[in-house]
Amino acid sequence: MAKKTAHDDLLAPVTLAVGQEELLLDRAVQEVVAAARAADADTDVRDLAPEQLQPGTLAELTSPSLFAERKVVVVRNAQDLSADTVKDVKAYLGAPAEEITLVLLHAGGAKGKALLDAARKAGAREVACPKMTKPADRLAFVRQEFRGTGRSATPEACQALVDAIGSDLRELASAVSQLVADVEGTIDEAVVGRYYTGRAEASSFTVADRAVEGRAAEALEALRWSLATGVAPVMITSALAQGVRAIGKLSSARGGRPADLARELGMPPWKIDRVRQQMRGWTPDGVAVALRAVAEADAGVKGGGDDPEYALEKAVVAIARAARSRGRG
Repeated sequence: MAKKTAHDDLLAPVTLAVGQEELLLDRAVQEVVAAARAADADTDVRDLAPEQLQPGTLAELTSPSLFAERKVVVVRNAQDLSADTVKDVKAYLGAPAEEITLVLLHAGGAKGKALLDAARKAGAREVACPKMTKPADRLAFVRQEFRGTGRSATPEACQALVDAIGSDLRELASAVSQLVADVEGTIDEAVVGRYYTGRAEASSFTVADRAVEGRAAEALEALRWSLATGVAPVMITSALAQGVRAIGKLSSARGGRPADLARELGMPPWKIDRVRQQMRGWTPDGVAVALRAVAEADAGVKGGGDDPEYALEKAVVAIARAARSRGRG
């Protein structure tokens, strides 16, 4: 779970989210945006990658508005900003604008450390978002997720969920949400066993593997079996998202040994080898199409559509087609 400094005003002029856990980084942004929109429903949110923040861009974004609107400016991967842009950000830290919240997302390593130090020296509100590599940390995360919903789960249930789902925080969070939505009263180990143990991981990831390999018929068969045996749709969309993101990460990474790539991308070496085999046929455009398909399915599964099963089938077919995009090009 993200750890915050004592200075925890969500509308502080600058928020610094430090770490490499994507879920926690995204939540740090969402909390600030929610607080800003609670204060002003018309808050303008700008979410920028490093290449979008050129020298002078920050000054334009933070210049006084005619309508004095509240604004949130999010800068992702701040450690990758150019030297000239870092100068702009440092200058801004010394005199932040009113009604504007700057959110800097920084990996926390040696790269870009000068900006990290400058933000801390300027008194930025800081949120720690470290990778949770230890089972005990993931167990604490699950417990906190249940507490955050106001629901109780036994220690055995929390442990069973971590054992069943694994290390992906997004999937753990989705599993907690699903259980809270479906189950009344205290959530115990038996409930977790019915939903996930030995079933969700195996079947949902089989759907994802077949889809990213371009094997549409087999993916659809696995999908129907998963749904018939009670696997929660949200688990399947999570697995599809992980599969497509892994393709995107590895395809954009520089070549190297599996062990080196594993450290760089945060994947186990065995998964590097498998994703390399699955990558054949993928293009950058195909990855983009597949990610959009997953996002649409996720919305459909979580209430944005009338038929979650159809939303999943549509996503599986789109991903399988995207997996063969190179061959069609």
